[in-house]
Amino acid sequence: MPGPQPESPTVTRVTVSGMTCSHCVASVSEEIGELVGVESVDVVLETGEVTITSGAPLDPADVEAAVAEAGYAVV
Repeated sequence: MPGPQPESPTVTRVTVSGMTCSHCVASVSEEIGELVGVESVDVVLETGEVTITSGAPLDPADVEAAVAEAGYAVV
């Protein structure tokens, strides 16, 4: 009998306003990446879309706080 299946990663998508350059992307990625459980962060500068992959669902307030720490806002 096979063992328990590993949990699938959780994907969270948010849109961040105010990013204008690759430094902005790096700042947002770094702050979100420090949240517990985050495995990867993908930011599309042109649209502001941020895709976060984590081992468990993230608290939206934590994501918003991380984005605010980087100097931007979730819209």
